[in-house]
Amino acid sequence: MIVVTRLNLTRFAVNPDLIERVQASPDTTIIMVDGARFVVQESMDELIAQITDFRARVLSTALRLSSAPPSGGL
Repeated sequence: MIVVTRLNLTRFAVNPDLIERVQASPDTTIIMVDGARFVVQESMDELIAQITDFRARVLSTALRLSSAPPSGGL
């Protein structure tokens, strides 16, 4: 999840996998795959950086978990 800020300063988290597109004209608007729209304070560049960081963390965690020795169980 990435955290964004509405224009009224409330913050919320959004799943970047469900973002269809982001447009800036002049406010930054996130359009979700279900058609929901959110106007946020973050710039388009900031959102792209957050999404890139999120995806890098997911890949890093997956790599770490796949290379970890199996835990002793039964």
